[in-house]
Order: sequence, then structure tokens, then C-alpha cells
Amino acid sequence: MGSMLLDIARRRLRNQQIGRERFDQPDQVPAWLGAMQAQDYAGVKWAIGLRCQTASDTNVEQAIADREIIRTWLMRGTLQIVAAEDVHWMVALLGPRLIKQSARRRRELGLDDTLLARSSEVLSTVLHGRRHLTRTAVLQALEQQGISTVGQRGYHILRHAGLQGHICFGSMQNKEQTFVLLEEWAPQGQKKEREEALAELAQRYFTSHGPATLEDFVWWSGLTKADARSGLKMCPTELQSGDIDSQTYWFWGRDFPVEKKVPFVALLPAFDEYYLGYRDRDAVVAAGFDKKAISNAGVFRPMIVVDGQIIGTWQKKMRKSSVVVHLKLFRSLTGTEKKALDAAAGRYGAFLEMAALLNEDDPKTSL
Repeated sequence: MGSMLLDIARRRLRNQQIGRERFDQPDQVPAWLGAMQAQDYAGVKWAIGLRCQTASDTNVEQAIADREIIRTWLMRGTLQIVAAEDVHWMVALLGPRLIKQSARRRRELGLDDTLLARSSEVLSTVLHGRRHLTRTAVLQALEQQGISTVGQRGYHILRHAGLQGHICFGSMQNKEQTFVLLEEWAPQGQKKEREEALAELAQRYFTSHGPATLEDFVWWSGLTKADARSGLKMCPTELQSGDIDSQTYWFWGRDFPVEKKVPFVALLPAFDEYYLGYRDRDAVVAAGFDKKAISNAGVFRPMIVVDGQIIGTWQKKMRKSSVVVHLKLFRSLTGTEKKALDAAAGRYGAFLEMAALLNEDDPKTSL
């Protein structure tokens, strides 16, 4: 791997706040990154903790319960975590295109506009007054009004309501996710005109994920290339660019990596922005290893990063008072890298408020 690509990886590591940890409040992390992939709920909490000083699973969970962080459908129509102040303008910007893209699937499921409007009315009624209802309870309420939720119909009804800015996820109830009305749950969210929203999203992405290409931004945001290019041109913060192998990379010019005398090692959660947040991932993983980092089903595994490079995956196995971190390495580690990995596992254990143990076996257990 060339030195220029290695420099891209180190800059991304720093700009994504991995190993830098300049934030001390959980909601500052998604506000900086723009959005964070969140279908793996435990994983996204660790993704926040990894980038936040002295964060724990408990206080990240509390930030969600306190409505400082919102979980809903956004980028690429997948579940995301965003800061509460950003959720309204992001849904308004991204939701309409995603709704249009899924129209065919809704037609296949028999979900026409009339039925979806009725579903929204039911959701408004049962969730009014900042009520939290589990997925099971919400689907039962729809069924009671004659709206079938069999198969994938229930999921697409809820997703459609989320992309319209009608509902979002609330806090946990007995380890079950709940749904709430977005306007009641996050009334303080900002509203932005479309051009302002495009510029803001581009700025968030390139300052936090850079160096990155326009194609990376298109992949991450789900915007059309024309909209992504417009957002980049209108960025309120001046960005710099440079060409590598005929690709133009954009980044925040005032942010430069700091060389470390010891290797930096981190345990990234599944679906972490450091790997998932780019269309082209060649800068952070050697050729051939990318297939080991993602399952055949397209699941992004938890990854081990050493000085910006993905060099393995890991799995956790929870015990009563400890967590065992099972490693699957793509290459052997040096003595100093092993010590740094021990420290990284200790940091993960501290986040969970329990001891962490390393095991280099390849277990059959899965996350």
C-alpha cells in the first residue's frame, strides 16, 4: 500500500475522532460525524464511546433516553443515529428520495397512499402524548384497525412513517426498542432550506470523514451525484483537495495527523463509520482482506485497526462480570502491537464497566 493511501487512512482516523477523543458528551459524536450507522444498537453505542472521553454504555444509553440522540431511518434508508438538533432537516432532505426509491416494494406489498395515510393516523393516535410503544404493540394497534402487518408490511409501514418524519425510535423498555412521535420526542430540532441542508451535510461529511471523494459522499449520503456536488460547492467551511491516482480527495485543511511513536490500536464495532462510511475502502484495508471484513450476507463485522489499517476482526462473548474479546487476525502482531491491543480491549471493557479478556481463538460463537 502506497504512503499516500496510508496518509489518507491516518487522517481519516484522526478526523473521525478515533484515538483523539476531543468530545466529552455522547451527542457531540453524531453531531460531528453527521450520522452513524445504527442497525446494530450495541455496536453504535460503542462507536460513540470509542470517540468520547470517559463514555460508558450507561451514559450513552442515557443520552438516548434524554432525547439528545435520535435513532431513525436516514442514509441509504438504513437505521442511523443523529444528534437531536439535526434529525428534522436531515429527514426533510433525505426522506423524499428514499420514499420514492422504495415505491415499487410498497406496491408489491399492497401499501398504497391511502393505507399509509391511515397507518399514520393510527400511529398519531396511539403514540400521542409522548407515549412509548414497542414494535409488537405498535403492530397490534395497526392490526386492530384492520391494517395488515404480515410479512414485511409492518416493517415498511414503520419505515415509511420514519422517512416522512412522523415517528422515530424512543428509549428502551425492558431491552425492547420503542417508537415515539418525532415532533414530540425531538421538538427542538432545527429546520433548514434545501440548499442550506445540502451544504451542511457536505461540510459534516468532509470535515469528519475526509480525505474522501465525491463518490464516497454520494455513497454515504444517498444523494444524487448532482446534489452531492452542489452541497460540496456550497460548503460554508473552506475545504482543500488533492489528487491521488486520478481521484480527487476533499478534506478540512486545518486538520493534520500527529505521528505517534507507538502503534495505535482500536476495536471498531460492527458497521463503524471508519470502514462503512466510504465507497472506496482501499486506503484502510489491504487487497483481499476486505472479503474477510464483510460477511457473505453483507454484514460489516467488528474490526481491529492498527495505525489506520484493518488487520482483523473480533467477536465478543459476554460473561456475568466480564467480556471475552475473540480475535481473528489477518496477520501476526508485533510485541508492541499486542500491548496496544490489550489496552484497546481494556478500553472496551471500561466502556461496558466490566473486565475484558483477550482470546486469539476463532470461536464459533457470533455477535
